[in-house]
Amino acid sequence: MKYRKVRAGRNPRPGGAAERGGARVNLVLTVLILVAMAISAIKIVPPYVNNYQLQDSMKTEAEFAETEYPKKTPDDVRQDVLKKAQDLGIPATPQDIQLDMSNGSVSIDVNYSVPVDLYVYQLTLEFHPHADNHTI
Repeated sequence: MKYRKVRAGRNPRPGGAAERGGARVNLVLTVLILVAMAISAIKIVPPYVNNYQLQDSMKTEAEFAETEYPKKTPDDVRQDVLKKAQDLGIPATPQDIQLDMSNGSVSIDVNYSVPVDLYVYQLTLEFHPHADNHTI
């Protein structure tokens, strides 16, 4: 059996010189991408959760606005929705809330946007939750 002599510092595999350090670069790039995805998720997911909670609150408000005693006025409903939005940290104003209460029907629409700073990009998320008391 013949043995090849390998000099110190040389890679015995063909083309091995070009591969040195490649695994480290791939690992660093993979870790950077995963960190960027995690930071993006941490910044983007909370506005969606807040929007869902606001929409759920609006649905409850629309269902019971006409049936509560005493009956709520449009200003009462608007103030309740605005208070919930403020509690959730949603940047909505009274002008962003469109309310239609007529003929026993209640329809609530809120249009707002949330700026998200991703350090290298400024993202603006647009939300348009809607709720009404219509049945199928």
